[in-house]
Amino acid sequence: MCGIAGIYHLAGEPPVEQALLQSMVDSFVYRGPDDDGFYREAGLGLGFRRLAIIDLASGNQPISNEDDTLVLICNGEIYNYRALRADLIAQGHRFKTACDIEVILHLYEQYGVDLLQHLNGQFAFALYDKRQKRLMLARDHVGIAPLFYTVAGQRFIFGSEIKAILQVPGVERGVDLTGLDQLLTFPGLVSPRTLFENIHALQPGHFILVEQGDVKVKEYWDLSYPLASELDDRISEQECVERLDEALTQAVDYRLHADVPVGFYLSGGLDSSLIAGLIQRLSPNQRRHSFSIGFQDQAIDERHYQQLMAAQVGSIHHEAVFDSEHIAERLQSMVFHAETPLKESYNSCSLALSALVKQQSLKVVLTGEGADELFAGYVGYRLDQSRVQDDFSLEAMLETQLQEECWGEPFFYEKNYHEFKDTKRALYSARLLEQAETFECTSQPLVDTAKLIGRHPIHKRSYLDFKLRMSDHLLADHGDRVAYANSVEARYPFLDINVIACASRIPPCLLVNNMQEKYILKQLARRYIPETIINRAKFSFVAPGSSSLLRQNNEWIDDLLSYERIKRQGYFNPDVIERLKKTYSADGFNINQTFDDDWLLIVLTFNIWLELFALPGR
Repeated sequence: MCGIAGIYHLAGEPPVEQALLQSMVDSFVYRGPDDDGFYREAGLGLGFRRLAIIDLASGNQPISNEDDTLVLICNGEIYNYRALRADLIAQGHRFKTACDIEVILHLYEQYGVDLLQHLNGQFAFALYDKRQKRLMLARDHVGIAPLFYTVAGQRFIFGSEIKAILQVPGVERGVDLTGLDQLLTFPGLVSPRTLFENIHALQPGHFILVEQGDVKVKEYWDLSYPLASELDDRISEQECVERLDEALTQAVDYRLHADVPVGFYLSGGLDSSLIAGLIQRLSPNQRRHSFSIGFQDQAIDERHYQQLMAAQVGSIHHEAVFDSEHIAERLQSMVFHAETPLKESYNSCSLALSALVKQQSLKVVLTGEGADELFAGYVGYRLDQSRVQDDFSLEAMLETQLQEECWGEPFFYEKNYHEFKDTKRALYSARLLEQAETFECTSQPLVDTAKLIGRHPIHKRSYLDFKLRMSDHLLADHGDRVAYANSVEARYPFLDINVIACASRIPPCLLVNNMQEKYILKQLARRYIPETIINRAKFSFVAPGSSSLLRQNNEWIDDLLSYERIKRQGYFNPDVIERLKKTYSADGFNINQTFDDDWLLIVLTFNIWLELFALPGR
């Protein structure tokens, strides 16, 4: 994977300057330090930076088809490209490289925009059809690869990172207040929102057509569960395990394909350990590198389990040990790469992890991300089994009404959002508070409620986790951005579309069984990993929060949270922030990051974000 950017004039055909394209792709040079490439014609400019992984000799981009009528730039990997390539060759198509992404060109020749129905991969691409003067952009099914866009001055502008868009003169910088409200309310942002006003994230499973001066966004895929009334509980546990084993093994096998060495992350938990076990099964004679983060704080340190799994698969294991001082050192870097304020500090650990990979001269790692959302891995899935609605107060009625507006029918997700409004709004400055109803995120469309209505509670929660947690949080600031900061591509076997299809057919009673989360995944894991890891209690990946940072007496952090700065910027209430600082810095105070919001870390990283990207106050 790499980085892409471009400009397409919606009216007229003025030239796109080479120097501007160069500055756009150079803004994320770490995504592709191996090469760059450009395509320009009247009214259009495309730019590319390459991280060479497949077809090292001839895989640079842009790439064109046989008669040079199509031009493609792609940040991605197409995992089923070998089967697609063979089929396309049989239909008469001629390939000029061994690169996986070339199949996109020939699929477009064969199927047009319906090519997306044939892809299994992680990708964000821009394809220009010279004959039709059409620009097509697409993002993969679950949003592993980022893609942002805006329209400014009759120009459609896009990039793998927002930094590229900000290079273009005429793109104004402002804070999207609904985006800020989303960040305070949900696990993270929700596409198409970003924190930058008028700059949008293309939603996972969507594509854009830009032609005849028009920009149209369309959906081609969405996670879809059967109605609760249509669930088939006759599928046996053994059959589910066999199907899952086959799908996940194929997904891992796909992601081990590269013309460079491939390593893997080990967190010490079930998911990454299972991926490690499958890697060892598929390549038993190849000793690979594994990478982990440890902590000096024994309460959150998982090195024992990491080392146990590394020994079982015989990997060359590397680990970095962290404390809160290391977090402070990386605050600016993690916000710079995430391009958004953050709710947790563990992105600093993920940065150190990808740096460890880079030190070993690796470019590709497999990770266990995505299993919790597909296989009922969070505590909420278990609590749903025993949750009873027996509160008939006015507050409960208002909460039910809000749930119906957000999800289509009553369903508890994360928190009581009506009650939470008062909590989050206490943070806002008086000026923002006056207009809070205009940017309240729960009053605006969030998800396709048709995919929730009538579904089993486990499937409802899974769908919401996919939409509100996965792409714009776990796969963005905690995945793609911190990996590519060190020129590393992360691959996600659990998010293979065939694994997702398999998971969607597993009866809910095998996802949470006898109040045990991830039941079916644990049954599969018994084939590959030690019982000690399978039976250990769920352990969230956390790092020290803002209370640890406050106790360091760091002058820079103190200044970022100072009364004067908060008041001058005009987004938050300086008196409330002062009270939070006093509470958070008290001896013995700690945030339970699994259940509680770290308000000061959000404010701290928001202020860093304002400064790094030269955004205005209110």
